[in-house]
Amino acid sequence: MHNWLFAILALIIFIPPLAAQEVEWSVDASALINNREGGKDDGTPDQTFLFTRLAPEVGISMNQGQHVFKGGVVWYQPMVDNLAGYKVLPTLYYRYHNTNGWYVTVGMMPRSLMVQRAPQYLWSDSLHYCQPNLRGIMTQLVKDAGYAELALDWRQMKSERQREAFTIMLNTDWHIAGPLKLGGHIQYSHLAMSAAGIEDEHVNDDLIINPMASMDFSHRTVLDSLRISAGAIIAMQRDRGIDRWNRPAGFIATATARWRWLQLDETFYTGQQLMPLYSKFGSQLIQGDPYFNSKAYSRTDLTFHIVSNRYVDFTGSLMLHVNDKATGFWQQVACRFYIDSNLWKRRHDRDYLKSGHLPALY
Repeated sequence: MHNWLFAILALIIFIPPLAAQEVEWSVDASALINNREGGKDDGTPDQTFLFTRLAPEVGISMNQGQHVFKGGVVWYQPMVDNLAGYKVLPTLYYRYHNTNGWYVTVGMMPRSLMVQRAPQYLWSDSLHYCQPNLRGIMTQLVKDAGYAELALDWRQMKSERQREAFTIMLNTDWHIAGPLKLGGHIQYSHLAMSAAGIEDEHVNDDLIINPMASMDFSHRTVLDSLRISAGAIIAMQRDRGIDRWNRPAGFIATATARWRWLQLDETFYTGQQLMPLYSKFGSQLIQGDPYFNSKAYSRTDLTFHIVSNRYVDFTGSLMLHVNDKATGFWQQVACRFYIDSNLWKRRHDRDYLKSGHLPALY
């Protein structure tokens, strides 16, 4: 970890002075305790996650933020008496932004740069804990009316022991009229073979198409936010060794509401088993939560925002999972602390610091 930090600092110190050049930095720290009970199969086992995560970044911004080059690390540390089980991941990326709302980011970048976190049927909580960075390229168009983003995440490189894997994501959400919004998600995951050419190892595909319509009543009621969404999920999965497509489909509905410190999130799915190949390939191919591999599934999250402002989000959550196989009950305590060079400049403006919410990581 020290070598990465020294390399970034040296680059900043020795780079020639440029017009409108500014040093940017940030520190993103979080801690999580998640106790999971009620799992009855390999996909949803009883387990407890206890860890801290520290992600410092430092870099250079030029031309009023049009060009940004940043680097750092993500230090993932389980809560034990020593350093056993830790993981250090590099962060190093270039980000371009213009006044028309276009962003292009290349390198190893934090997932927090995405406009919204991917829903659990595309990206599970467990992967979100352990894979905080995208590795590849992402382009985004962000407007007042909505956004569209396309990203390539190269998850694994081919080696003698490791299979090649990547994921392509397209996410969008646009205001149409009144409270109506239209958008959705398309995600394609590809799992190829390892360099060893193991027998019975074949190329595999997972494609999910999810158009969504939403009604956003935020600021139209006494609630701080209220949004209801619904749409179809069409999945296509294939093991090319068998060369037969599985095509499950279903209906998904979500709702989220927040009033001051209290937040309620509900997700309901009904249809065919969404992940028929999960038992064979697991998260190497299928990125979503295995609870969705059922004909009916409900997830209810009740979250208490104990401390909530622009730089701290300290929460306690109760999460209930119900499907035709199991009833899971999770209890979670999470805290995220974030500070960067812009917030530091306004550290004495208490009204500003209290006027917004830091997005929760978990």
